[in-house]
Amino acid sequence: MTMTFPAPHPAPWPEAAPATLGFDAAKLAEAVAFAAAHETPWPYDLAGHIGRGAFEPPPDNEVLGPLWPRGAPCGLITRNGVLVARWGDTREVSQTFSVAKSYLSLLTGIAVADGLIPDIDRPVRETVDDGGFDSAQNAPITWRHLLTNTSEWDGTLFGKADAIDRGRNLGVEGQGKKGQRVLEPAGTHWEYNDVRVNRLSLSLLRVFQRPLPEVFRERILAPIGGSSDWRWDGYRTSWVTLKDGRRVQSVPGGTHWGGGVAIHAEDQARIGLLALARGRWGGEFLLPAAWFGLSTEPCTLNPHYGFLWWLNSDGKKYPSAARDAFFASGAGGNLTWIDPSSGIVAVLRWTDPAAMDGFIGRVRAALAA
Repeated sequence: MTMTFPAPHPAPWPEAAPATLGFDAAKLAEAVAFAAAHETPWPYDLAGHIGRGAFEPPPDNEVLGPLWPRGAPCGLITRNGVLVARWGDTREVSQTFSVAKSYLSLLTGIAVADGLIPDIDRPVRETVDDGGFDSAQNAPITWRHLLTNTSEWDGTLFGKADAIDRGRNLGVEGQGKKGQRVLEPAGTHWEYNDVRVNRLSLSLLRVFQRPLPEVFRERILAPIGGSSDWRWDGYRTSWVTLKDGRRVQSVPGGTHWGGGVAIHAEDQARIGLLALARGRWGGEFLLPAAWFGLSTEPCTLNPHYGFLWWLNSDGKKYPSAARDAFFASGAGGNLTWIDPSSGIVAVLRWTDPAAMDGFIGRVRAALAA
C-alpha cells in the first residue's frame, strides 16, 4: 500500500474514514473508547510523584531536570500515514520518559551514517576520549553494548551512580529492585539502566560536537515537518565543554530524574511513521534503511529489545501485537506502536500500561474484521 507523508505542521494530518483503510469503524471506535477509559494511574503532579520516590527512595531520587504536570490521556491511530482515529488533545506537550531512548537510537544511526561512528562493534573509547571508558570494566564497551543495554558501564554520571539502576525490576512499572549484584563483563548481562543510557547520550554529544536537540531538530523533526513545540531538557548537572570551548547540556534518554523529551502525540506519530518507512520521508532517506534492520534485531540477551526499541519477536511483550511490531515506550503510559505488517502507527499518551495490550488487540481486531 502507498505510504502517505503528512504536510508540515501545523497542517492537519490527512484523514480517511476507517472503512476506506480496512477498519471496521465500530470496532475501531471501541478500541479508542477503551484507551480513553484507561488513564494511567500516575498522578498529574509528576514532580511530586517522582519526588516522593516513584522510581527509588531518597537520596537517589533527587530531581535534576525540569518536571511539570502531565497532560490528560490522548492518542491517535494512523495506517500508512493516514489518520483514522484520535482522542484527547494530540497537540498537548508532555514529557515522554523513556520514549527518548528510541530517539537516541535514531541519532546513533545518523552518527553511523555520517561516519562519526565507524563501527558500532568497536570500543567507544576509540572515538570518545573523556575518561568515561578508561577503567578495566568500561574499556571493552562498544556502541552496540550501549544501544542494547548490555554495557555494564560502571561509574557516576552527572551525580547519578549506575548502581542506582542495578538490579532494576521492570515488572514494577518504573521502579523496583532485585538487590545489588556483581558487575559482569560488557556484553554478557542485559539491564535497563538509565545512567548507562545517559552515558550513550553523552558519547553521542562527544562525537557530534553539537547539542543533541540541535541535531534532532535539524536531521529528524524539521525534515519530517514536525512542530517547534517540543523540547529536550538536560540536568542542571549535565553541562559539559565541547572541543571548541562551548558549554552545552548533555540530555538524558528519559525523565527518570527530570528533563528529557517533551513533545506532543502528532510529532511522535511523525517519528513513528519515519520508523515505519525505515528512515524514508517522501523521496528522501533521513537514515539508512539498514539501520532499522539492525535496530529491530533482538538482542542476544533479551528477545524483547533491539537498539533502544522494544520488540515483540517472540510474541510475549504484547501478545496481541504482530511479531514484527516494535515500540518506543516510556513510563507512565507513553507508547508509540509501530506495526510494519499492517502499516499501523499509533501513539498513546498517559494510558494505563496494563491496558496497552488490550488496546492493541482491539485495533488489530478492527483491522481483521
